[in-house]
Amino acid sequence: MSFPFVQPYFGLGNSLQTAQGAVGGAAAGGWVELGRTSGSRASGATLDVSSLPDKRYYMVLNETQGSSTHTCDYRLNADSGTNYAYRANQNGTSETTNTSASFMFGDYGGIPLDKFSVSYFANLDTKEKLGISHQVRQQTAGASTAPTRAEYVNKHAQTSNPISTISLLNRGPNTSASGEIVVLGWDPDDTHTTNFWEELASVELGSAGDNLSSGTISAKKYLWVQVYTKNSSTTNAKFTFNNDTGSNYAYRYSSNGTGDGTATNSSAFQVNVDNASAFYNMFIINNSANEKLVIGNTVDQVTAGSATLPSRLEWVSKWANTSSQVTEIDVDNTSGGSYDTGSIIKVWGSD
Repeated sequence: MSFPFVQPYFGLGNSLQTAQGAVGGAAAGGWVELGRTSGSRASGATLDVSSLPDKRYYMVLNETQGSSTHTCDYRLNADSGTNYAYRANQNGTSETTNTSASFMFGDYGGIPLDKFSVSYFANLDTKEKLGISHQVRQQTAGASTAPTRAEYVNKHAQTSNPISTISLLNRGPNTSASGEIVVLGWDPDDTHTTNFWEELASVELGSAGDNLSSGTISAKKYLWVQVYTKNSSTTNAKFTFNNDTGSNYAYRYSSNGTGDGTATNSSAFQVNVDNASAFYNMFIINNSANEKLVIGNTVDQVTAGSATLPSRLEWVSKWANTSSQVTEIDVDNTSGGSYDTGSIIKVWGSD
């Protein structure tokens, strides 16, 4: 069975084929949009995506905006009983657990301003429903303040029915100005060709170089980016959007589980651990009028061979641009080495 979580290019099985179906229409399967709901939410209210078909996995994208404190938690199948348990971590240090809760945790402390989350749910009707979520929160606008990040795992102790409704709950105390929840589904038996993620760029280096660029891509609200930098010499990867090298980036990161580091008023965001071959996976909320928020993970080879551990990095970043969308992504090496032939960037997007 194909594994859907890193499906577009670097997944297993028929993953490349299913991603290309969004472009050429010749392949079947892939993440399909099942529904979306948008609007404001008063305290205690939900944004619901209901009548969901029974899929083996769901991917949920949610973003909220607002100038007053609000939260972004989940409920499944409109169940408000004490049938949930969760574990949550904020900025790599502060951890919260709860049992017999009335919701799935999705927001570590309600704050105002913009938030973006990517979540996955495993959906087998005879098993408890398990969820994994990653969130980035804008914090104070501008590149002088780093965003914050959070990770959550949840379970819904319900073993008699599949998921049919996914709701974004605002526990308050105020009304969110606006928000959207988009639910995607994937199943190994899918035969559709209406994939949500459209391939926007696929660039592979034919010779060694210092720049790996998507080139110009279509402006889309949601972006999924995967990058593999193949290195035989020291490199120092820095990401920029739309050729902007001004002091307009801020980011937060944790290397191998250590305490978070931050960078503000930066000319790029640098999210590799060591100077070796690395793989990056990231999601971007790309609204023109809002700062661009990014959720990402990096694995770094370090030294070849099983005698050396790889390194990992969890990170979030923001681009303090509120007048245009991301239409180019560049990964520049600034250390004097170069990216080897075979380094690749792939970008998918959807509105």
